[in-house]
Amino acid sequence: MMVFNRCTWLSALLGLALVTAAPSTPARQARAATTHTQARAPAVPALVNDLEQRTFRFFWDSANPVNGLIPDHYPSESFSSIAAVGFGLTAYGVGVERGYISRDQAIDRTLATLRFFDTAPQGDSEDGDTGYHGFFYHFLDMSSGKRFARWTEVSTVDTTLLLGGVLFAQSYYDRDTPREKEIRTLADRIYRRVDWRWAQVRAPLISMGWTPGGKFIPHDWEGYNEAMLVYVLALGSPTHPVGADAWSAWTSTYSRSWGRFEKQQLLNFGPLFGHQYSHVWIDFRGIRDAWNREHGLDYFENSRRAVIVQRNYAIANPGDWTGYGPNVWGLTASNGPGGLIVQGPDRRKQFQGYSARGAGLGYIVDDGTIAPTAAAGSIAFAPELVIPALEEMQRRYGKDIYNEHGFVDAFNLSFHAHTLLRTGKLTPIGWVDTEQLGIDQGPIVLMIENWRSAFVWKVMKKNPYIRKGLERAGFTGGWLEQAAAKP
Repeated sequence: MMVFNRCTWLSALLGLALVTAAPSTPARQARAATTHTQARAPAVPALVNDLEQRTFRFFWDSANPVNGLIPDHYPSESFSSIAAVGFGLTAYGVGVERGYISRDQAIDRTLATLRFFDTAPQGDSEDGDTGYHGFFYHFLDMSSGKRFARWTEVSTVDTTLLLGGVLFAQSYYDRDTPREKEIRTLADRIYRRVDWRWAQVRAPLISMGWTPGGKFIPHDWEGYNEAMLVYVLALGSPTHPVGADAWSAWTSTYSRSWGRFEKQQLLNFGPLFGHQYSHVWIDFRGIRDAWNREHGLDYFENSRRAVIVQRNYAIANPGDWTGYGPNVWGLTASNGPGGLIVQGPDRRKQFQGYSARGAGLGYIVDDGTIAPTAAAGSIAFAPELVIPALEEMQRRYGKDIYNEHGFVDAFNLSFHAHTLLRTGKLTPIGWVDTEQLGIDQGPIVLMIENWRSAFVWKVMKKNPYIRKGLERAGFTGGWLEQAAAKP
């Protein structure tokens, strides 16, 4: 049976008091990027500092220390998400820099993870393998590390998010010690093994994934979404690189997404995760590809506009959902109360379970469910909008939505039905989740750190594969040229 992974099928489905951004010009963006790079570290509010540490603890506390696998959701029993592992591998470096854990502790956990993925079985069996052609199944058994179930597929995008963490480890652990040398060797081997060309069944685009039973998913990465990193890593491969025409083919589909929504002109993608994931590892400030140069903005500015759009949408609140406003906003892929229709005094309201909630041109999916990661994972793009939102959500609802691992995955102030719930619980404020999801926790901790220190971005700028992928995609300017100019 063909089943898309969480991010894959959401992106396939999307295919496709207001704040107004100042007009963007190349000169304005170049000045902004330079100023941002040279500016002092921002003053970090107490809540943001606390949230970063609590969210880091999600990855440290939930992982299987034997093989490094991180659960898809926690604290309930779960399978592992390989994308969550990629976020976790990166978060360990943040933990070292912030003093949450020692470098030796991070090395122990990172080695356990990389040793597992280096030796995990690769093959075309239904149940006995962890991946195929260097890619990995999206969901793995937390103990055995093998394909969790036949409904999960070898995923190109989730493998890419895993590789983001693998390559971070390769560049971060740079000391001349046996254990750090081993990390670099393992990371290199895992990345080099990925056969990106195999996934080009409709070249030059890259397929979303493969299953032994259903074979390749009949959809490719196109439009505009989180898959920028897929193409950058495929272009940067030293062993199985795709042609440069892959990036041109990817950007040629942007016309479906480029347009005006909520007073902003941008590449639209309704859920905010599509504007966050690639930016976790790549600093897109001031670097541009051919499409950027033609349209007068970089991808960082585009993500900033996406954040403004979501806040504007929440202020307008066309669905009349409870609580929405200038400091309570954020739609992305997240948990929800469940597939339910509730008959109220004025109208019927439909509430979804896990869904790709979002607001953008031609795509609005909104059932009143707010996911804090939508705002928190966007802090680097628009801190002046995000920080007040985080503070107000924690102040007003923190007793119910903030715990030892930070914000719960989602909450819905419009849902009060006493019924069987898919996940979460009913409280006086409405439905609140009882879970945190690794793919939603990752952007929170990592983008907080990028905002306050650019730490992950700085590490990844040292990675030769990231640089090669960007250059083959046609990116120029900004830090790419500055780095090239250094002796």
